[in-house]
Amino acid sequence: MIQLKHIVYGLLGVVLASACPRATAADSNPPIRALVVVGGHGFDTNQFYATLRGLPGVSVDIYEHPKAQAQWEAGQAGRYDVMVLYDFYQKIDEAAKANFVKWLKDGRGLVCTHHAMANYQAWPEYENIIGARYYLKKTLVNGVEKPLSTWKHDVMVPVKIADADHPVTRGLKDFEIHDETYGLYDVRPDNHWLLTTTEKTSHEKIGWTRSYEGARVVYLELGHDHLAYANEHYQKLLGQAIRWAAKK
Repeated sequence: MIQLKHIVYGLLGVVLASACPRATAADSNPPIRALVVVGGHGFDTNQFYATLRGLPGVSVDIYEHPKAQAQWEAGQAGRYDVMVLYDFYQKIDEAAKANFVKWLKDGRGLVCTHHAMANYQAWPEYENIIGARYYLKKTLVNGVEKPLSTWKHDVMVPVKIADADHPVTRGLKDFEIHDETYGLYDVRPDNHWLLTTTEKTSHEKIGWTRSYEGARVVYLELGHDHLAYANEHYQKLLGQAIRWAAKK
């Protein structure tokens, strides 16, 4: 009886093994490791985190200021492929600046989203990194006074895909999204434009890529609250931006 039972179990194991799908090379690929930085600005926390964790092929670690900058240090940064900024923060010392730049020089990507455009107003290099500057106060730039940048909640924003062949926007067509708009900010002319809009309360350019010290950088103006997070086009943009910036 014992021998018969072993034979039956053995045959059952063969049947089950043959019924199970074999692992493929794609299944064995490790997920993209993303450091997500938040803090300094309220947002729909649970919904945003659920959106991030629902992105296919992406593993996220979320750190809030003031602890987030410690993750840029050499001993920690090696764990990640890409950083996603969804913060609104001004305090940054010289060591953190150096670690941020080294992150990029080492080839790790950066995805800057929504209000993170307004980070680090007293650090000019941040504008060079992300390709834009949002003004939190009137500012004199090369003898020209820049007014405060603007924002407006609850806007149906028409989004035009400026480059449908780019990996960040591939598979997307023009769409609308319920979101917050920003206006009167400056953008760098060497950005590569991905998204534009005709919405009058917004800057025309609302999404782009650029290179900084060999690193891939993406900025997306979209992403104010749960209504934006739930938009399938936003989810696709965010996931593809992370993948492209991470060189995956």
